[in-house]
Amino acid sequence: MSDKKADLAGPGIGDYTELEKILPRDYSSLLDPKETQEAITALKNYIEENLCKELNLIRVTVPLIVDVESGVNDYLDRDGSRTPVQFHISNDYDKNPIDAQVVQAATKWKRMALKQFGMEVGEGLYTDMHAVRKDYFLDHDHSAYVDQWDWELVITDEQRNLEYLTQVVEKLWKVLKGAEVHVQKIFPQLKTDRYPDLPEKLTFLHAEDILDMHPDLPRKERETEIVKKYGAVFIYGIGWTLKDGYPHELRAPDYDDWVIETESKDGRPMHGLNGDILVWNPVTERRHELTSMGIRVNAETLKQQLEITGQLDFLKFPYHQAIINNQIPLSIGGGIGESRTFMVILKKAHIGEVSVTVWPKVLKEICKKKNIHVLE
Repeated sequence: MSDKKADLAGPGIGDYTELEKILPRDYSSLLDPKETQEAITALKNYIEENLCKELNLIRVTVPLIVDVESGVNDYLDRDGSRTPVQFHISNDYDKNPIDAQVVQAATKWKRMALKQFGMEVGEGLYTDMHAVRKDYFLDHDHSAYVDQWDWELVITDEQRNLEYLTQVVEKLWKVLKGAEVHVQKIFPQLKTDRYPDLPEKLTFLHAEDILDMHPDLPRKERETEIVKKYGAVFIYGIGWTLKDGYPHELRAPDYDDWVIETESKDGRPMHGLNGDILVWNPVTERRHELTSMGIRVNAETLKQQLEITGQLDFLKFPYHQAIINNQIPLSIGGGIGESRTFMVILKKAHIGEVSVTVWPKVLKEICKKKNIHVLE
């Protein structure tokens, strides 16, 4: 069980000796660096245009830094292991200072923005969000620099159910699969028997189902077995404590609703209105997360989740007060990893081939030996 507990910690492989074994030995990119940039532009334009069409979204400006006192920064989990970059703005000789944080994700800000931009039911927004997550281990698909299409959509109370969540996930998958088809028309060399394409359909499973299938495996190994079998899955119910005494993965208490009681199609009791899309990456031969999303907490479930995590003091923040007092809309939302998506659709071995950020010398040397062109 100790492995299961350790698996709840921050993401990343955590060992460069292990990473060197994992990265492919006979890798050759299907696109050169210039073609890669052209393909990224094609994918980005397609996904943004079709995301707006499928979910009725408009693009809005998103902050890079936020005021600490607002409480809108994303802490990503509930154990405090991943904290934001914070700095003091002395401003006016410290007469009117601001303590600011670099965003880790725009999850909470987006929900507040729905009200700011006057969104009605069925309307929403998306952002081209850039963030810094300094506590990630820097491996082949985690970097300190994060780019996401963060989106949020106003819903009704009646839509707070698994059926509606599933409908939205299927629309997202339609966009991602369509993007793959689109870019392969421009660069036909991306269609190859060596690396299979994404499956046409997602397989939907609950975290409880996956635990039943592999009760002795920690979470990442359970996910690996599932995506290896199905190619692409959506896992419901991430955050609620499962029957083995551990949640599938730790989730923050104040955005996705992971506490609410639900029911499986065959009538079994479940929990949670959120989940992740994971796919099998045939290049790295590993699980690959593309998006995390969910129906957001309402006033009741926010209190329940804050109580479970021992963070009721968060109720002092304006964001949390706005939920408690029903001052911002009910919503569904998520974040689609941009570089993560480019990496898997363009069949790359390393996220550094599609985004520019900082990497330790040891990782750059490993990639050079493996014929992996990491951007600098």
